[in-house]
Order: sequence, then C-alpha cells, then structure tokens
Amino acid sequence: MERDMTKGSPMKLILWFTVPLLIGNVFQQLYNMVDTIIVGRYVGVQALAAVGSTGTIMFLIQGFMLGLTAGFTVLTAQRFGAGDVEGMKKTVASAYVLSIVITIVITALSMIGMRPLLELMNTPEDIIQDAYDYIIVICAGTGAVVLYNLLASIMRAVGDSKTPLYFLIISAVLNIFLDLLFIIVFYMGVKGAAYATILSQGIAGVLCLIYMLKKFPNLRIHREHWRLDKNCVRYQISLGLPMALQFSITAVGAIILQSALNVFGSTVVAAYTAANKMEQLVVQALPSLGVTVSTFCAQNLGAGHIPRIKEGIKKSVMLAFIFGFFAMATMLLAGNWLVRLFITDPTDEILHYAGIYLVANGIFEWILGLLFVYRNALQGMGRGVVPLIAGGCELFARVVVAFVGKGIGSYMVICLASPFAWLCATIPLMFAYYRLMKDFMKRWNERLAEREQEQLLADADSC
Repeated sequence: MERDMTKGSPMKLILWFTVPLLIGNVFQQLYNMVDTIIVGRYVGVQALAAVGSTGTIMFLIQGFMLGLTAGFTVLTAQRFGAGDVEGMKKTVASAYVLSIVITIVITALSMIGMRPLLELMNTPEDIIQDAYDYIIVICAGTGAVVLYNLLASIMRAVGDSKTPLYFLIISAVLNIFLDLLFIIVFYMGVKGAAYATILSQGIAGVLCLIYMLKKFPNLRIHREHWRLDKNCVRYQISLGLPMALQFSITAVGAIILQSALNVFGSTVVAAYTAANKMEQLVVQALPSLGVTVSTFCAQNLGAGHIPRIKEGIKKSVMLAFIFGFFAMATMLLAGNWLVRLFITDPTDEILHYAGIYLVANGIFEWILGLLFVYRNALQGMGRGVVPLIAGGCELFARVVVAFVGKGIGSYMVICLASPFAWLCATIPLMFAYYRLMKDFMKRWNERLAEREQEQLLADADSC
C-alpha cells in the first residue's frame, strides 16, 4: 500500500514507516546470523571464524549494490511526492536497466578477485578454504540479492515498507529450513549455508516482483517507459554512485580492520564475529530509521515542504538517541548471553574478547544513530557528495585506528576503530545538513513572501 509522507504527523509517520523496516532488517540479519549459529554449532569454531572473516567482503559487494539501488530510487520517491506518475515509471524502468548491467559486472569481478582478496586480508590458513567456499557462492548469487533490494526499495519509495517485510519473513524462515537441510542432512558445510542464503533471498525478490506487478499499477512499466531518459539516468547515477561508493568506502575500512584483526588468530576472530553479529541485530532500528528519513525527505522535497523536512529530522534525532540507548543497554547487559547463541560452550577466552567488543562499541551506538539520520537526510534530498566525503573520513579514521591497534598489539584499540570512525563521519554530515537547511529555508521564505505579495495585489485588484 502506498503511503504519502507529505501529510500527517511526522513523528507518527516516521515511527509507522520505521517499525516494518526494523522488523525486516532484523529478519535480514537472520540470514547471516542463522548461518553463523548453525555453522558454529554443527560445523565448528573454525568454520564460524571462516564465515565471519567474509562478513566485510559481503558488505563490500552487497553494500555497493544496496547503495546503488537505494540511490536509483530516491528520484522515484521525489516523483511520487510531486505526483508525477509517468516520471515515476521512467525512473523505475531506468533503475531496472542500470541494476542489471552493474550486477553482471560486479558479479564477474568479485568472483575473479576473491581468492587474492582473502589472501591480502591475512585470512588464517586454517580457515581460508572454508572462507573462499562460502563467499564465492555469495558472490555468484549477487543478482538474487539485488533483485530483492531493488524491488523493496522501489516499494518503500512510494511509502510501502510493510510488503517487503512480509516476503522477507517468509524468506528468513525458508533460510533456516535450508540451512538445517544443507548443513545437517546433506553435510554441505559452509557452502550449504551460502546456498541457503542466496536461494532464500532470490525467492523474496521473486515474490516482491509478482506482488508489485499485481498491486501497484503506478509502477507497471510499458514499452514507452523503457526508452531511457538521459537526464533521468544521469541524475540516478549521480545519486546511486556516491551512495554505493560510500557503502564501499565503509566496507573497505571494515576489510582493513578485519585484516588487522586476523593477525590475532582464529579464536579472537570467532569472538569478534559472534559479538559483531549480536551487535548487528540489536542496532537494526538505526539503519531502519535512516531509510525512513531518506524516503521522508525525498517525498517532501518533491512536494516542496521544506519546514516539514526540518521538523521530521528533529523527531528523527530524538528517536536516534532512544534507539541508540536501547542498543547500548542490550549489548552491555545481555551481550555475553547472546554471544552463546553462536558458539556452543564458549571458552572464557572467547567470552572475554567478545565482552571487550560489546563494551567498546555499545556505549557509542547513539553516534551511529546520528550518522544514519544526517547521512540519509542528505541523500534523500539528492545531496550525495557530502555523504561520500564523510565516508572517506570514516575510512581514514577506521584505518588509522586499526593500524595503531595492530602495531601495538591491542585488541581493545581495534574494537574502538568503528566508534571513532562514526564520529569522524557524523561531524561533517551535521554541518552539511544544517547549512543546506538554512539555504532551503531562506529560499522557501522568499517564495512564501512572494506568494503573499501576489495575493495582496490580487486582493487589491479585486477591490
């Protein structure tokens, strides 16, 4: 169902839009979490470390494609807010074409370069083969991931955050079943977990496509819409590419961080992996809020409601603090218990290293919340350059801290790399947002004054 975010209470709209996204993101995390739990319990700690060591690579590839698809559909949300149905259909058609072409290229490049990348990351010898077996299947299935994310992003652009959730829940349940089938029954090891993930994601994408074609007449593409408009394509690339690069820059920093972590051995990698997976689950309200902010800003910018954008961001910042505090409390109070989901009878050493990570990151989750709000606000308003620059700041900060931690042999310092990177990215985003809103409000007030003057003149003439 379409939802117009240019009318009604911003706080109510943001919450109602965010909740399905939150539930959906939690189920999205279940893909990798279930892989991790079942692999850790039924294949072994080394297999768990192997799957965990590929997490940053998955983020690099899938994050790049997620950024592209999200960027391609910002214009769809703006056209929806402006009530331009034909323009909206053109943006959807060009998003399809661009996504197909780029998916083919990325899939080929990632499969060719995967083994050298794992070696470059100092992946321990005792887990590198399992890591390669897992990630190469994920790379081959990139198209399935793109299919779901693109269609889900299109539906969210027109205000429907619930339907993608329903199909994702079905997919997550199927993923659990396939994990158990491939790993426990067919003894496929880490490859089985990867196949289960890709098959489940692909089914979610197909379900989204069928539903969208039947229930969204405004999104049905006809022959004339396939004629790509140069201006539309140029604008989509100008938004999608910076968002994709921003994801990639973050992923590159995470890969460098992972390479520094790998030096500490497979036990530390397993502890870090379990704690990181647990963190990814409890912070899902923050990226969910970010997606909502992007859609809210895009629709209202298309409708010309600048003061409404300003009000919505104030409410979103408040929610970011609330969600960040919840994540912190969960990580600090229940972290070690949740880590046990991933590893059967973990040693005291594993719990110790996992606990260090949870404390070092948990107390700074509110900064991550602000990062998502301001970055997505700028992207939703078509400003992709500053988030890309902020991503560069994030990369630099994460790399510096990772190398310092590796150099002095401090696991604690490596765990602090991400919070420091969040801070370095959030500061320029905040400055850019408030400067942009100042300019927008100035122009909006000028137009309002002009309209009032025109109305006064019209009233005078009528007298």
